[in-house]
Amino acid sequence: MEPYLIGVAGMLLIVAGWIISLDTIPSPRLSLLYGSGSILLSLYAFMLGDPVFLALNAAASGIAFYNLYRAFRDKPAWRRVKRIP
Repeated sequence: MEPYLIGVAGMLLIVAGWIISLDTIPSPRLSLLYGSGSILLSLYAFMLGDPVFLALNAAASGIAFYNLYRAFRDKPAWRRVKRIP
């Protein structure tokens, strides 16, 4: 099997996993780290000329920052800040 097809198959399985897990909202800290890392990996894949990993990491960035948006959209502003006793 051609390596490109193996990469596309892996990408499709990962995206399917994301779709299944969209009903939960991960922590904002995790989403920020994941999104930032995915942006850097997207840049790296672009510099290497790897369209499979570029598409995968661009999608990962989008989902991570969408989850970050959802995390703050669903909480009132006063609940986002941890108060120190």
